[in-house]
Amino acid sequence: MSRVSKPYEIVERALELSTTDGLVVIADEHSSANLRWAGNALTTNGVTRGRTLTVIATVDGAEGTASGVVSRSAVTADDLEPLVRAAEAAARGAGPAEDAQPLVSGVPSSPDFTDAPAETGSEVFADFAPALGDAFARARSGGRELYGFANHELTSTYLGTSTGLRLRHDQPTGTLELNAKFPDRTRSAWVGRSTRDFKDVDPAAMDAELAQRLRWAERRIDLPAGRYETLLPPTAVADLLIYQLWSSTARDAVEGRTVFSQPGGGTRLGETLAPLPLTLRSDPHAPGLESAPFVIAHSSGDSASVFDNGLPLAPTDWIRDGKLERLTTTRHSAALTGLPVAPAIDNLVLDGGGERSLEEMVAATTGRALLLTCLWYIREVDPATLLLTGLTRDGVYLVEDGQVVGEVNNFRFNESPVDLLSRASEAGRTEKTLPREWGDWFTRAAMPALRIPDFNMSSVSQGV
Repeated sequence: MSRVSKPYEIVERALELSTTDGLVVIADEHSSANLRWAGNALTTNGVTRGRTLTVIATVDGAEGTASGVVSRSAVTADDLEPLVRAAEAAARGAGPAEDAQPLVSGVPSSPDFTDAPAETGSEVFADFAPALGDAFARARSGGRELYGFANHELTSTYLGTSTGLRLRHDQPTGTLELNAKFPDRTRSAWVGRSTRDFKDVDPAAMDAELAQRLRWAERRIDLPAGRYETLLPPTAVADLLIYQLWSSTARDAVEGRTVFSQPGGGTRLGETLAPLPLTLRSDPHAPGLESAPFVIAHSSGDSASVFDNGLPLAPTDWIRDGKLERLTTTRHSAALTGLPVAPAIDNLVLDGGGERSLEEMVAATTGRALLLTCLWYIREVDPATLLLTGLTRDGVYLVEDGQVVGEVNNFRFNESPVDLLSRASEAGRTEKTLPREWGDWFTRAAMPALRIPDFNMSSVSQGV
């Protein structure tokens, strides 16, 4: 066994080895458990463990402070000194870092900093797995096949700095995706859930939802491209607004490069983006969506700075009552733009004051509308308007006078999430959801369904 094996000891020893002006050490202890299934039967399962160590060295010079970042996996005590020296060499060989700031100090230490890392394992599925088996039996008797996977990860992050920070955060992340198909593969439906512990997911309810969607698909209706009243479910709203959040950096807006830039200079802060009282916010303490309450930055970029590691995070409204309230900033970009410090936070909530479920919004529909399942293959077309393109997937349904009457073909869409907010005529009840497109990178979201009077289905797609 290594002489130094506990995460906090790894952090402390790396800090002791430092010979530069500043050092940040991030130890991430990972564990995961997963189940996969196909054709109503489990196929694989597994449990993994791992460690990643990131060392950020800073060197002060006459022209400014330089930084060097090196990350390694499976780090032991014998690997520490070479890793620290590599980060220091990278800093000494680099020019001044544009985002240089004094390392964060004065943040109270986490009381559990010296505790063992939290771990997940197959026991996280103790109640879920039998319920999934029951869902397989119901699907088999109903003539449909279930495919999908369940994954649970737990990451314990230990952050230490030469300025005295000793912080710790445990982050559970669970995702469940369930896909139902008929044996001839002519019809497919998808549902997904985000969870912290698999205690709040119900395979029976998910299978019932899939069975209903497959029944809707028994009637096929072909529609041309065009603008349709469309009900966007929470998962689709999440995918669109997560991309909007990623595109909301203050510096890019001030420099005239984004949809949040004001023509002629400045930003659109304070401008009304939505007639509905929509509030888009992030909060590290949001119930069920808890995320790190301090900055964890393994590298610097448009929306993060390694110099901000350990900076406390506070609840932030990006849009408040329809008005653009904040753009993301690091300490460096806040100083450049004159805007408040507002780092990115790893969750996103949209509240619109609505009380209707998606099913109730369907029932309240007059005339004709489309009901989507999810979006995928989302790509940016024009950053100046945040125009996105992508495809519908796993079921687009036709609603007529409050009833789903059949399945229609898939479409390619062209829309800007910012423009959609300005045209939304109704927001439903906010609920936890799993983004389909961005679920590998961003899982903690709660969104309402949105009714869009004229969603742009730009062309017909042949995808399922």
